[in-house]
Parts: sequence; structure tokens; C-alpha cells
Amino acid sequence: MKKLGFGTMRLPLINPEDKTSIDQNYFNQLADKFIEKGFNYFDTAYPYHDEKSEGAIKKALTERYDRKDYILADKMPTILVKSGDEYPMYFNRQLERTGAEYFDYYLMHNMGKDRYAKTTEFGGFEFAEEMKKEGKIRKLGFSFHDDAETLDRILTEHPDVDFVQLQINYFDWNNKIIQSRLCYETVVRHCKPIIVMEPVKGGTLANLPKEAADLLREFNPDASPASYALRFAASLDNVFMVLSGMNTMEQVLDNTSVFDNLTPLNEEEKEILEKVIKIIEKSVEIPCTSCGYCMEVCPKNIPIPQLFGLYNNYKINNNFSNMYHNRIIYNRGKSSDCLNCHRCEKNCPQHIAIPDNLKKIAAFEK
Repeated sequence: MKKLGFGTMRLPLINPEDKTSIDQNYFNQLADKFIEKGFNYFDTAYPYHDEKSEGAIKKALTERYDRKDYILADKMPTILVKSGDEYPMYFNRQLERTGAEYFDYYLMHNMGKDRYAKTTEFGGFEFAEEMKKEGKIRKLGFSFHDDAETLDRILTEHPDVDFVQLQINYFDWNNKIIQSRLCYETVVRHCKPIIVMEPVKGGTLANLPKEAADLLREFNPDASPASYALRFAASLDNVFMVLSGMNTMEQVLDNTSVFDNLTPLNEEEKEILEKVIKIIEKSVEIPCTSCGYCMEVCPKNIPIPQLFGLYNNYKINNNFSNMYHNRIIYNRGKSSDCLNCHRCEKNCPQHIAIPDNLKKIAAFEK
């Protein structure tokens, strides 16, 4: 099993405004090329693409390949579970949607203090262990977005988990809120294998500010900005899989090329990335990765990730596009509709002060 996995949170779309409008034919082509290049790990989750990602997996893989030809990871939608009785319903629905018969890797999704407490109360890990005994789960783990102390507690209380999925990238490595390095070191201390998510931070490390991109291009004209981020994550001890959310053929070819010729970062490259971090910190004000978890709980249906992306572009090029703003909020809530309920903050893996940042955007609304 090669170290690169195909993440399906950001699949190609026919209509960029509609997350459910997955371009299935193009995704099939991307999956075919990925497998042709010798890679076979695919990662999905119940809520991705407004619950359409698992069905896209079925059409791209289950209906077109033998089950042994691909490795599939899926996740229990812990935010939706209201009682232990609901675990079988969601799990069986996932099996049906993907048509996969079993999951090679299965995760309790987005564990953190609140969600872990509910999962513990409802017996989530115990249910998953039963599915593992029945052969419907081959490897059991969890994805995690919280502090290292909480992570240590989960691993101490569940020493039998097979792996952990962490947000790791060179930009967040020493971030005091996200704690990439501290969480990584915690998992290593517990001797668990690691899957890396957000290695390019939702595209931030692939689409760098011009000053940063020029710096990397001057050092190596043939290496993409994303390749540095992927190599950083893949070269860490205990990491056996790095997920990348690819939605173009160019990305598939570039990423697979990186992993076919994987080399650790050298000291000069590490020094250059330190400079890149400083440049990004100056130009990206809101560290949103567009995961959409905030949208799962927003009572006003405010398109928070899209608005944050618009604001970050404004901070980089000093141009706030009212046309794109109006397009983003069409039939949805606008920034000034925020109730300051802070439910979104509790659900945000990046721990962004979302209502405060929405106020900055509301100032542009007409």
C-alpha cells in the first residue's frame, strides 16, 4: 500500500455553487488514473458533499472494480448520532451507499472533548468493535481535531484502536491552537500508526501567495508548492498514509509523482518553508480549510467557508468582490445574520473565532 490516499471531501463539481453536483465521469477518470499509477486508498465520510460522496465512491469504485482492488475508509457521523441505537442505522446506510460490503479502515469521526463524551456515553467504540468482530471493519481508528491532552486521554482509554488520523502540515506544525506537532508526538508515544489529513491545509499550501510561490519556484522550478507539503507529512515516522483531496488530473499526476519518488525534505528546504510560513501568516488572515463542519450546526445556514475564502482573497489582493459575495449568499444566510451562538466554533477543527470574523465580512455587506 503506497502512502498517498485519495480524499473525497473536495471532488470535482459540475456546478461550483452546488456541492452535490459531483462530476461523476471526471471523478471516475481521476480514480482510474490514481489506481493505474499503483495507488488504491480512498477516504470518504457520511457528510462529505452533502452526503453524496459515498454514492460517488460506489459509482467510481464498487461498480467498476473488484473489492480487493481498492482500500476504502469511511467514518461514523458522530455529530448526527443522538443515541446508541442509531449506530447500526448509520453504519448500514454507509455500507449500502458505498456498496463496499466492509470497510478496510473505519473511523469515529472528528473526536474532540464534546464529541468524544457523547461517543463514550452512547457506546460508539463498543459498537465499532462489534462490527470489527463481524468482519465489517478491518481496522478501527478515529479522526481527531482537538488538543494533545484530550488525544492522550482517548488513546489511554482505548488502547486497542488500530490507528489515528491527524491534521498535520508544516504550517500548523507549531500552531499552539491546532497542536499538530504535540498531537503527532502523543500518537507516536502510544505507538499507533498515523494517517495524515489536511497536508496542504485545504489547498492553502498549494495556492501560496505570489512571494512564497516565487521563493519555492526559484529554488526548484520543477516542484509544485503542494509537493513540499506532501513530503513534509509523508516523511514523518509512524505516518503510513497521507490524504490529498484531488479534483483535477493535474493534481493526481503531480501527487502520485511525488509519492513515486518520495524523498524527505533536506535542511535547505526546511529553511525555505520557514520563510514561506512567515509569508502566509502575513497574507492569510482566517486559517479556514473549507471543511464545512461549521455549516453542519449553523442555524442561519451562513456559507461560512466560502465567505472566509472571499475575505482572505480580499486581504491578499485588496479587492472585495461584491459580485462573488452576492453569489455566495444567494438563498442562504449572510454574515450579519450571525446569532453569535458559537456552535460553529465548537465544531471548527481550526478553532477559528467564527462570529468575530463574520463581523469583518458583514462590514462589506450592502
